[in-house]
Amino acid sequence: MTALVELHNVGLVRSGKRILDRVDLTVGEREIVTLIGPNGAGKSSLVKVALGLDRADQGKVRRRSDLRIGYLPQRFHLDSALPMSVRRLMTLTVETTEDKLLAALDEWGVGRLIDASIHVLSGGEMQRVMLARAMLRAPNLLVLDEPTQNLDINGAVECYQIIQRIRDRTGCGVLLVSHDLNIVMAATTRVYCLNGHVCCSGHPDAVSRDPEFLRLFGPSGASTLALYAHHHDHDHAPDGHVVNDHHDHDHKHDHVHDHKHGPH
Repeated sequence: MTALVELHNVGLVRSGKRILDRVDLTVGEREIVTLIGPNGAGKSSLVKVALGLDRADQGKVRRRSDLRIGYLPQRFHLDSALPMSVRRLMTLTVETTEDKLLAALDEWGVGRLIDASIHVLSGGEMQRVMLARAMLRAPNLLVLDEPTQNLDINGAVECYQIIQRIRDRTGCGVLLVSHDLNIVMAATTRVYCLNGHVCCSGHPDAVSRDPEFLRLFGPSGASTLALYAHHHDHDHAPDGHVVNDHHDHDHKHDHVHDHKHGPH
């Protein structure tokens, strides 16, 4: 597995406050890595350091030389007084063809909105447009900070299905930041639980039983995770890789979801 981005011993201090402390994180090709943690844990700050949008005060950040990043920030401010169509928003910072533009929008179910004003879109429609926009550079690393915000539960499930489909089709790596534990766990190769430092990391099944995870999220977090039943025909090593495949190369998972949200 080739690392797309790798952080080692990263620290970040802002206004005299330590935001990140000795953080290690790696995202490889074809991986879906999910970053979870309580509010104020430094998740968005870590993403910005990984992307080079903010400079770490200590440690090393390595990015592969051919890295192409598709980024969905947690917040994206657009001036409400500025007239702008979806088409214009999509092409503000990237040149593309009409076919590629429509294909990106259609994948997220918003192709019909290409000539609509961004100011008449619902929150969910705008989120889908921004997700489509992140794909226009044909990224080999897709970084999505809270991709399911403004989406209802069905939209959130569909969002993760599309992300998996994009990963399968393109071979890109994906770094997610999310609070939707019971849904994200189904889509994830490896989880990092952050609270200024990495409390625990590994395959979702292992992290859900880790004492540090349980200490952070308590019984409500554990019960939320328990709503996701993960039945599979192979075993996982501690780092999440498949070992002891019981059916040759058939790695199909039977995912059963109960989409009730516990407290986050």
